[in-house]
Amino acid sequence: MSSEQSAPGASPRAPRPGTQKSSGAVTKKGERAAKEKPATVLPPVGEEEPKSPEEYQCSGVLETDFAELCTRWSYTDFPKVVNRPRPHPPFVPSASMSEKATLDDPRLSGSCSLNSLESKYVFFRPTIQVELEQEDSKSVKEIYIRGWKVEERILGIFSKCLPPLTQLQAINLWKVGLTDKTLTTFVELLPLCSSTLRKVSLEGNPLPEQSYHKLMALDSTIAHLSLRNNNIDDRGAQLLGQALSTLHSCNRTLVSLNLGFNHIGDEGAGYIADGLRLNRSLLWLSLAHNRIQDKGALKLAEVLRAFELTHTEVVERRRLLLEKGTQERSRSPSSSRHGDSKTDREKSQMVGISNSTLVDKTDKTQTMKTPKGLGKKKEKSWELAKKEEKSGSGQSPTQGTPKKEDATKAGKGKVTIPEQKPSRAKGIKIGSREKRSILLESEQLVVEATEVVNPLLEPVEHRDGKVFMPGNKVLLHLNLIRNRITEVGLEGFLATVQYQMQFSKAKSASKGPVGLLWLSLAKNCFAPQCPAYAIIQELMLPRDPIKAKLREDEAMAFFP
Repeated sequence: MSSEQSAPGASPRAPRPGTQKSSGAVTKKGERAAKEKPATVLPPVGEEEPKSPEEYQCSGVLETDFAELCTRWSYTDFPKVVNRPRPHPPFVPSASMSEKATLDDPRLSGSCSLNSLESKYVFFRPTIQVELEQEDSKSVKEIYIRGWKVEERILGIFSKCLPPLTQLQAINLWKVGLTDKTLTTFVELLPLCSSTLRKVSLEGNPLPEQSYHKLMALDSTIAHLSLRNNNIDDRGAQLLGQALSTLHSCNRTLVSLNLGFNHIGDEGAGYIADGLRLNRSLLWLSLAHNRIQDKGALKLAEVLRAFELTHTEVVERRRLLLEKGTQERSRSPSSSRHGDSKTDREKSQMVGISNSTLVDKTDKTQTMKTPKGLGKKKEKSWELAKKEEKSGSGQSPTQGTPKKEDATKAGKGKVTIPEQKPSRAKGIKIGSREKRSILLESEQLVVEATEVVNPLLEPVEHRDGKVFMPGNKVLLHLNLIRNRITEVGLEGFLATVQYQMQFSKAKSASKGPVGLLWLSLAKNCFAPQCPAYAIIQELMLPRDPIKAKLREDEAMAFFP
């Protein structure tokens, strides 16, 4: 009985171990399936998801390229590319509209207020504003970035999507938190961009090392540079002055430089003046809203009229004259004995030695290839150049034509001083356009004037055993508003303006640099009724092309 009862009792217990085995087998199979499932499903997904930014080919549409590159670099919240807003004319609502607004005003719903808050929030979101040419998305002309930090990652994205923009002309960065490191990255990015990029504006980006001069390197193609509100002091001005020109190098592409709203004092103004001594490409300079006093103003005024060459500059000038003479004789050794031909003289006048590297290179090649007999000729040419410096055969800045004996000596193989190239101011049409168009014309002239004579080879004047250069006549616009200049500094600028007036009258027959057309000295530490300031205003009035154009328009209105 007990066995019979135990049998049926055992029967339902018998399948339990089997069920445990089967459940254990099921769990093991589930674990294997779970382990094998990712291996079979994820590989194709993993192959589609990762997209390399280097493999992306930019289409030339900045909005599309920038968004795609940010996505590939796992940049989730990135700035949007939007069109630059244009200022709208003032809107005057009508009476009916104002009445409707007052009626609907108390009935504003919560959704309307929420929309207004969202619109204000969107206004302050980081954006990349672009200006298009003829509303074409592929023709981005200018880029404006304002009020948000540009990091290294953003500059890396720009290095991919900015080069395809073939019509890019300007980049404006205002308060973007640049550092010396990111500025170096930005400078390395500029050569990758289109050759049409001519204007760069970095404003509100103070740097500890003040390395803004990197934008003015010898290989730079920037024509217009604005560095306002960057806390640039005398140390930064020294670096910028050296970038403008030194004894052995010179920037030949920069047309306008804006250094307003900085901390430049007398020492910094002196460094900028030293850069203007041998620079012959800068046409527009603004030092407004700085800390320049009379000492710095006198240094700036000095380089704009005839100034004395230093000893090192005189030595370098003689070396350039000697090198030029050896180059002429090496090209035509037979004609140097009997007189150079006209074509050879024209070719020699077109040659300008721009920096010491070229001079040293040619000097080394000449010394390697020079035979013994030519070494004596080199010594003779050095003596002739020395005699020329002593005798004062160089052309005076007030003379229009060279002396006859200079021409005869040039025919005998003596080193001659070429005249200043007239092509720089060839196309300036005074009073024909506004200031901006005149500046653009001047920029074109600088681009066209590829072969420019070294300033040290310009005609000089000898007085009391000293060598004087005519001064910088290429600078057209100088802005010194809101500095600390008194009547003492005004006297220096008055002498400069009077000298340039006499120089322009003497050079009226031949086209060439004319000197300052705009000189802004208002709101300094002198009275507006100051006699020196009144005389400067009177002398500069007929030279201002804008005011001359207005006078012509008024005369045409009265006498059609």
